Amino acid sequence: MAIPRIVIFARLPAPGECKTRLIPEYGPDGAAAIYTSLLRHTVDQALESGLPVEVRTTGGSEAEFRELLGDGPTFVAQGDGDLGAKLARVEYPALVVGSDCPGVIPNLFVAAATALAERDVVIGPATDGGYYLIGFNRDVSFLFDDIEWSTDGVFAETMARLARAQVAPAVLPELADIDEPEDLVDWPEFHP
Repeated sequence: MAIPRIVIFARLPAPGECKTRLIPEYGPDGAAAIYTSLLRHTVDQALESGLPVEVRTTGGSEAEFRELLGDGPTFVAQGDGDLGAKLARVEYPALVVGSDCPGVIPNLFVAAATALAERDVVIGPATDGGYYLIGFNRDVSFLFDDIEWSTDGVFAETMARLARAQVAPAVLPELADIDEPEDLVDWPEFHP
């Protein structure tokens, strides 16, 4: 089986354009600083895993992302459409992650890649009812159609769709995303 690459979805951290639920507490610049730290952390952890790393970008040029994140990953534009359409365009095998889960570490990526050697799908549930990672080694675009993203039912709906398709995923440990100010309580190193 081909080695999966880690695909990180990222937005250029412009003030007012990212982590908007953090703005009331930290202001546009503070929210952008938090997001910048989270994005750099995610890319660093992915690169340390030894797996190939691709950053799917929006909101800025490849040059701006390269200046922010260095030359370690490859950069590909996310393209048009909602999150589901963007996810459906990711070629398999892949481990897709966002950039707001500070608990991702190299060993987690390696465990997810190893799970794909035996399973078609691997998923990491988030404490908010979504997921922080989804990996696949076949076409699973049916998982991304007509999903109410950023709700507490995303993980449950994804698992139900997998069950209907008779796909038994490997499930990683549950981790927390950073979406709200209270999510930063356990992660002081990401405070602006």
